[in-house]
Amino acid sequence: MKTILIIEDEVSIAELERDYLEVNGLASDIALTSQEGLQKAKTKRYDLILLDLMLPGIDGFELCKQLRETLDIPILMVTARKEDIDKIRGFDRGADDYIVKPFNPSELVARVKAHLARYERLVSRYKDPDEIRIKELMIERDSRRVLVNGEEKILTAKEFDLLFFLATNPNRVFSKDDLFERIWGLDSMGDLTTVTVHIRKIREKIEKNPSGPKYIETIWGVGYRFID
Repeated sequence: MKTILIIEDEVSIAELERDYLEVNGLASDIALTSQEGLQKAKTKRYDLILLDLMLPGIDGFELCKQLRETLDIPILMVTARKEDIDKIRGFDRGADDYIVKPFNPSELVARVKAHLARYERLVSRYKDPDEIRIKELMIERDSRRVLVNGEEKILTAKEFDLLFFLATNPNRVFSKDDLFERIWGLDSMGDLTTVTVHIRKIREKIEKNPSGPKYIETIWGVGYRFID
């Protein structure tokens, strides 16, 4: 059974999320503070994290960033704030999706299941220990590792999926809509922002000069292309 970590300081909302997840066959643990959530995430294996943005102390943005240092599982931010800048900050720190309160519990469960299924498909797809080597870049499918000149770069789950997809389709231009549909596969507000932020974060990690990239090229007005 898949297990979800709910990090939410409002008990009623946390229990609502837990109840709907469990009715739909998903186990869950609740953490009411950032510190408790961080501790649980470090000591137990979870398949997905539901993370409230407005937490006391360490907020959801910072906590997401800390979680991403060691975890590549899906992280879904849950918040009452609708501003695009918050979505950009969330994606920038490694969130995979953004759910706005008040939410329909059925939609929440559907999104959780969709992210779990997509992550499982992507992980199982990379069973063969094949490697992609392009210039100084090496991508290991089996271990989901990325190395540049032998130095490992830590990518989030979606960053790795996006990089791997582009690298296995070199010299082909994909629009932001194409990439969002292939990697995320969900209808989500701010989808184009999601792709833009993830491309920027990948460049910061694998490019010597992110402003003059040699791996992922921007085709203005069209999309992105991986150069082999």
